[in-house]
Amino acid sequence: MTDPSTSAAVAPDSLSTLAGKRVLLVFNPKSGQGESALPDFVRLVRQAGAEVTERELVKDTPMSEYVADLKNFDLLVGAGGDGTVSSLAYAARYKDVPILAYPAGTANLIARNLDLPDDPVELAAVLAGGHTVRVDLGEIEVKGEKSGFAMLAGAGADAAMIRDSEDLKEKYGELAYIMSAMRQINPSKTTFHLVIDGEPRSFEGIGVMVANFGMANYRLPITSDISPSDGKFTVVLIKAGNILRLVPNLIDSVRAKLNLGDPMFSGNLETLDAKTVTVEADDPFPLQYDGELHVETTPFTASIVPGAVRFLTPIRKADLDT
Repeated sequence: MTDPSTSAAVAPDSLSTLAGKRVLLVFNPKSGQGESALPDFVRLVRQAGAEVTERELVKDTPMSEYVADLKNFDLLVGAGGDGTVSSLAYAARYKDVPILAYPAGTANLIARNLDLPDDPVELAAVLAGGHTVRVDLGEIEVKGEKSGFAMLAGAGADAAMIRDSEDLKEKYGELAYIMSAMRQINPSKTTFHLVIDGEPRSFEGIGVMVANFGMANYRLPITSDISPSDGKFTVVLIKAGNILRLVPNLIDSVRAKLNLGDPMFSGNLETLDAKTVTVEADDPFPLQYDGELHVETTPFTASIVPGAVRFLTPIRKADLDT
């Protein structure tokens, strides 16, 4: 991955704390679009005196194998999209090694929630700074198979939006998600059957999102009162007729963030707290978690994994809440 032919950058003095550190870098070479600045980041970290071990993801190799010897490292860097970062974080849960969510994918919502920069020098400074926040993860079980997620899992319209964005990503990048959302003018509705911490609940709508982090593109809040460090999910029941009708709810969330008054458009969705939620639907709906579309459909069960990882970030824990 590292290209020695590229002109070397000079490591700033602010990176001096990296001297002698052992850094494990796990990266997905297929993430994102265009040229990545990851080689520049690696050069800076090495020039600061850190020992960097690079491991490239290979198809069909379990993520747990890449971090089997994590106890031998001081810092972990996951470079790729949200799926790569969340899978790595889940594999490294409770190992207490700080993780940098290096944004090398298309949307990089985990990195956006953590308010991470894109510039390799600034990212190296975050790594050197060592400031972390301890957050929850989600564990999702489908047909007996368990996986992890950091951002959110969803069934219905949001998964359909991600599915339809795949053929647009190469040309439009992050805008592909917005363009795909505009296609969802008349999404399928069904009756969803949920079990929330043991209590049954049904509703008619176009989707369900189980959110851990709460900010979408440009750090806009999905809805208010989502925290990745409170030991519970925010379950979002999407009742709106189509995805575009949720735009007013983004406005409500921004208003709440700025203390500008009560919600004005609360009828499009409902939010509930849960530590464990099972989602079934009368009609099978596509499933996604952390931006990765999966062939599995409902039913699925999501469970909170409290305080599972420490993410490196320049911001305070309170700034992660919506």
